[in-house]
Amino acid sequence: MMDSQSVQEIVNRQKQMVQSGVTKSVDFRLKQLETLKSAIKEREKLVMEALFADLGKSKFEAYATEIGTVYDSISHAMKNLKKWAKPQRVRTPIVHFGSTSYIYSEPYGSTLIIGPFNYPFMLVMDPLIGAISAGNCAVVKPSEYTPHVSAIIAEILADCFDETYIITLEGGKEITSILIHTPFDLIFFTGSIGVGKIVMEAAAGNLVPVILELGGKSPCIVDRETNLDLAAGRIVWGKFLNTGQTCVAPDYVLAHRDIKEALIVKMKEQITSFYGAAPKDSPDYGKIVNTRQWDRLNGLLDHTKVVAGGNGDREDLYFAPTIMNGVEWDDKVMEEEIFGPIMPVLEYDDLSLVIDKVNARPKPLALYLFTENKSVENRVLESVSFGGGCVNDTVLHLVSPYLPFGGVGSSGMGSYHGKHSFDSFSHRKSVLKKSTRINLDLIFPPYNERKLKWIKKFMK
Repeated sequence: MMDSQSVQEIVNRQKQMVQSGVTKSVDFRLKQLETLKSAIKEREKLVMEALFADLGKSKFEAYATEIGTVYDSISHAMKNLKKWAKPQRVRTPIVHFGSTSYIYSEPYGSTLIIGPFNYPFMLVMDPLIGAISAGNCAVVKPSEYTPHVSAIIAEILADCFDETYIITLEGGKEITSILIHTPFDLIFFTGSIGVGKIVMEAAAGNLVPVILELGGKSPCIVDRETNLDLAAGRIVWGKFLNTGQTCVAPDYVLAHRDIKEALIVKMKEQITSFYGAAPKDSPDYGKIVNTRQWDRLNGLLDHTKVVAGGNGDREDLYFAPTIMNGVEWDDKVMEEEIFGPIMPVLEYDDLSLVIDKVNARPKPLALYLFTENKSVENRVLESVSFGGGCVNDTVLHLVSPYLPFGGVGSSGMGSYHGKHSFDSFSHRKSVLKKSTRINLDLIFPPYNERKLKWIKKFMK
């Protein structure tokens, strides 16, 4: 059993490794990324099998949303790492005449990465790519709720790396508690808002910086000027992907009164089109991660408002793609993030009231808007604060390495993906280099009116 002293010893060894300068070599980092990618490719089939065992993911979904995404992240980092790692020269104010200014990106040191259960492979490996790219060591803690994926992650990382550099620590709440109370140099956590608060409180005791990727109720606004066929397909795909267990899934739909009923009809048609008349038998529809989550979701249902789905099989962890109509803001299903295959549909008539209602709630991780009206688009995007999102689509902003992914307010802090991962796992060290051939004594005492006149000229 891993205890606090054992974890501290791991962290100490990792910090020593970073201080030795080994991990700061760009060639070293590139080699580690290449090694990681090769090891995943060798076990690609095993990763798919683990994702199916834990979450019922199809091969297509496992590759598209987890394995392939990791490959893309590694390739993007390897292609750009030399450029990212170079000291960045920036402008210098004239008051510092004779100086040049640079930003050096240096690793934090020993980092902790805590993964969630919903995308248990990708949401561990993606931040790990950032940690490696920036020259850090890492302790990886996969989710205990996906034991098959956790085991294959441990196998891959043990095969690739020395434990002094990167190590996997498996286990439940006990090991997580030990880890978050250990003085790492950075903690990267993906998970629920409630646990995120616990992580942040624990990290504060050691003044450890945190990156929190949390969640919240992400709204999907459907304007009356919308291509309903496209909207229905894209909303249903984004909502029921990974059986609704996606942090950026559309949590609820706000549909304009003029098109709400038509949209519901089309969404029901899309569910059948995607998963057949019996989604339980579809190879493309997964399962809920465990009975605890199944029971929680079942408790959110109001069967008087269910217009599609609403059924399931607890033993098989099957929960049908479900749509609820006539939902109100104070219904139970609207109290917290759903994180499952239940789609509440609310009706609106006045966009101003919708904006006010969304803004009155905690800032969401994502927001989606379907409209062909540019003024509606501008109004929503300028009026609502959210982590990130899409116009006329769902979820796909998550997979662009050029867009920072992260929350705001209660949906998280910090961001990553692409260079944003490199930056998040790097301390940006500021350096001003002063010429020794020029020596201006303007700032040195004794001061006089002449010096005051010149300083006022430069600093205004």
